[in-house]
Amino acid sequence: MDKKDNIRSVIVFAGTAMEATMVKSLLENAEIQAFLKDEVFGTLEPWVTGPGGAGAVKVMVSSVDAENAKIVVEEYERNKTAGIH
Repeated sequence: MDKKDNIRSVIVFAGTAMEATMVKSLLENAEIQAFLKDEVFGTLEPWVTGPGGAGAVKVMVSSVDAENAKIVVEEYERNKTAGIH
C-alpha cells in the first residue's frame, strides 16, 4: 500500500471557537493546512463548548503534517499557560 493511501485527517487541538481559530492561524503561518470541525456548534452555543470537551471545536490537519502541527500546538499551549498570546 502506498503512503498516499494512508493519509487521513487528524485532530491536533480541541477547544473553544476562539482558541481553535487561533491555533488554525498559527498552523497556517507554519505552512500547515488546517481546518475546523464542529465550528458552527461551537459558535452557536459557546457555553456548551469546553476546552477539549463536549462540543469543542476541533482543529484538523493531514496525517502527513500531524507531527509538525503537534509542535505548533504544544508551543501555543505553553505560551497560553505562561500568559503569552
